[in-house]
Amino acid sequence: MKCIEVDRVFKSYKDVDAVKGISFDVQGGELFGILGPNGAGKTTTIRMLLDIIRPDKGEIRILGRNFDKDTKKLVGYLPEERGLYENLTVMQNLVYLASLKDMEEPEARKSALEMLKRVGLLEFANKKVALLSKGMKQLVQLIATMTHEPRLLILDEPFSGLDPANRELVKKIILMQKKEKKTIILSTHMMNEVEELCDRVLMVNLGKRVLYGSLEDIKDRYAKNSVFIEFTGNMPKLQGVEKANVKKNNAELYLRIDTSPQQLLRQLVEKNVNVRRFDVREMSLNQIFIKLVEAEKWIKL
Repeated sequence: MKCIEVDRVFKSYKDVDAVKGISFDVQGGELFGILGPNGAGKTTTIRMLLDIIRPDKGEIRILGRNFDKDTKKLVGYLPEERGLYENLTVMQNLVYLASLKDMEEPEARKSALEMLKRVGLLEFANKKVALLSKGMKQLVQLIATMTHEPRLLILDEPFSGLDPANRELVKKIILMQKKEKKTIILSTHMMNEVEELCDRVLMVNLGKRVLYGSLEDIKDRYAKNSVFIEFTGNMPKLQGVEKANVKKNNAELYLRIDTSPQQLLRQLVEKNVNVRRFDVREMSLNQIFIKLVEAEKWIKL
């Protein structure tokens, strides 16, 4: 079942086109990544999903319907701009924020205690937020998005500013929610985290969709871009190679996006090159994104 459907959505602010005809869907129970550099249109897209702002054109459906008051109760949202009540305790914050989603106090308190216990933060339940570190406050706000037990979680830059230990804890919390069949949208510019966590991704740049699909499909299509070759004889000129580092009998060849390693190997055989070693090296998501952006001449990162 589709949890989110976005169909050719546009949004402009004065002279800036923030989102330019983006379409995608998110399946129920999926961990879906929205990726891109700062200013790519990620946060604008999320705010349209939450009905904080309205698209100029296009359609958005959440949980099979237009966003309304009842839908809001089923969504947990971690905004990029954090905000908790500093003079209240962690538990008071969690219970109050859950009450805004129409959760009764006893139920909210029970859920909050259970969540704090599961992630190893129960000792902080009665501490004032003002006494917590920045990273700990961010963890508390993440837990606040989950206390009312939403079906859909939308997390905007959840790893921003965290040290390695707290990043690992955030990953643990996210994967815990995925195991419980929650649908999760993760918006970030930290592509290595998405590569580790997400089922499918949407990459955006300057308001446009750059890549969309499963990590497996994207890597099958784009990632096999660098080939290391050990050979004897002379290295001929090859089609589809945009850069070649050749040292004696070793070469590292960087392929164009439209050229596969199999096509390269075929050329080498046809040109009677004696290939002793042929290793395909995968690009990361970040490298794929940069290659695509450069190929489209949108920006040079």
